[in-house]
Amino acid sequence: MNQIFYSLIIGLFIALLFFNLYFRIKVLRFYKTLVKNRIEFGAIHIFNKSRMAKEILPRYPQFKNDIEGFAQHMRLSLGVAVLIVILISILGGFLHLNRN
Repeated sequence: MNQIFYSLIIGLFIALLFFNLYFRIKVLRFYKTLVKNRIEFGAIHIFNKSRMAKEILPRYPQFKNDIEGFAQHMRLSLGVAVLIVILISILGGFLHLNRN
């Protein structure tokens, strides 16, 4: 049983690394465009879509797709990372409780 938990934890850790690299590449593409054009906004705008639509998108309508793509990938990468870390923690907890 411990072998299964070890395998799942290792698999989830590898998945976490893969998703980190994947989202980093995706986010950096949008980030380069935003930095090049000096588009600035805070984390509150990334996590609050309505605030983003009211405050940032009207100022930079030509970069709407880049801004929304950046924010979407940031939210998605954070969600996936949190989910995988929670799963690793749960499996580690089971492994800790079931050790002999």
